[in-house]
Amino acid sequence: MKKAILIGSGVAGLATSIRLALKGYKTHVFEVNSYPGGKLSAFELEGYRFDAGPSLFTMPQFVTELFELAGEDFKVHFNYHKKKIACNYFWSDNTSFSAYSDRNDFLKEVENTFGEPQKNVDKYLKKAKKKYDLTSSLFLEQSLHKLKTYLSKETLKAMLQLPVFELHKTLHQANSQAFSSSKLIQLFDRYATYNGSDPYQTSGIMTLIQHLEGTYGTFVPEGGMVSITNALYDLALRLGVTFDFQTPVDEIITKENMIQGVRVKNTFFDADIVVSNMDIYPTYKKLLPAQKLPKKQLSQERSSSAVIFYWGIQHNFKELELHNIFFSDDYKEEFHAIFNKKTVSDDPTIYVNITSKDIPGDAPEGCENWFVMINTPADSGQDWEKIVKQLRAFILSKLSKELNIDLEPLIVCEALLTPPLIETKTQSHMGALYGSSSNNSMAAFLRHPNFSNHLKNLYFCGGSVHPGGGIPLCLLSAKIVDELIPEA
Repeated sequence: MKKAILIGSGVAGLATSIRLALKGYKTHVFEVNSYPGGKLSAFELEGYRFDAGPSLFTMPQFVTELFELAGEDFKVHFNYHKKKIACNYFWSDNTSFSAYSDRNDFLKEVENTFGEPQKNVDKYLKKAKKKYDLTSSLFLEQSLHKLKTYLSKETLKAMLQLPVFELHKTLHQANSQAFSSSKLIQLFDRYATYNGSDPYQTSGIMTLIQHLEGTYGTFVPEGGMVSITNALYDLALRLGVTFDFQTPVDEIITKENMIQGVRVKNTFFDADIVVSNMDIYPTYKKLLPAQKLPKKQLSQERSSSAVIFYWGIQHNFKELELHNIFFSDDYKEEFHAIFNKKTVSDDPTIYVNITSKDIPGDAPEGCENWFVMINTPADSGQDWEKIVKQLRAFILSKLSKELNIDLEPLIVCEALLTPPLIETKTQSHMGALYGSSSNNSMAAFLRHPNFSNHLKNLYFCGGSVHPGGGIPLCLLSAKIVDELIPEA
């Protein structure tokens, strides 16, 4: 029986282990942490449960597909429901907006709140869908680094409609030309943060992200986001995948440009293939010390990172939903601070996620579990203790004013995550949440491929390689790796 070794059990690693087990490989996963899931994990604090990392669940078909491939009914192991309201948005002038999942309700609410004609938004979303339909098979579902990807009818069709993609515009420019409302422009600019980028730099093609959320909706997994990890981990176990936790891989062993296996604690484990779900930067720097570095890929600008406060709140806020955004008054300065000044602006946007709105057991009765996130630059040696202190004071001041209540006395417990801690816990280089940013219009082509050009039988999955970060793209990276690897 052929052997496959995976390094890391993030969501992409779990999905890849399932796919390889189904292909007939004896699959062994080594994980540095004591738990699976990487960023997609959870913890409890004084009666409050918190999802530690990703909080947005969309395109659930990429999760359920794995159960279908295994011949299982996903509903037996994993359940979720669709949100009626995807997100509540708040501005400092007391404007608020509920983004309904239903298209007609969304369009009506946009017109009522922002005065933007429904036909303008509908036209914009249809164009975003066209971008996705033309590019998904090329940019998301196949390797960009194989010639056969470009020798297809789909690629030719996409090339003939290049103006549709708005590659020569930034996302902000595309949104500004589509709408007259500055608040609606800001709302749609926010989607750049879904892959850790800057709407004032990233390409106008990124409007397709709005199509994905608007078409597929926003969902809540029963048991929280970590239930995605738990369901996939249990499926992998049922398929015979072996996991070793708290077991870092020390080196990927090669011979004459061929993968031999890995070295773990002075023990050699042979393998026919090795897949790294570890961030691409430490994969090369730590595990392949003798190999030539892919300097162009490793030197790409890092995506944004985050400071996250986990607060147990002894109060119930009826005006808040699962997802909530309190916008900055100067969005351009916020991103200029992150990507140019490598710091945090004086008025950053605040994201508040409250899973107890949909999962009552996540907080004591009458209380809420707050996941409060501020987008930040990746770690390049900033004084994070100072930044955290300033952010905490700002968040408490702004939200107390917005919600008309003194917030600090309501906090009964607290935990913290910073860019350096993200790097320590997940091996993500500089604590960047999505690997490299997508600010460069050629970013998709500059991401590392899902295979090695120099070492046979070495593959890569996860948010730091093609097609990018976020749960759906990580799961697609596993699918691409699956298609690249032959049956056992």
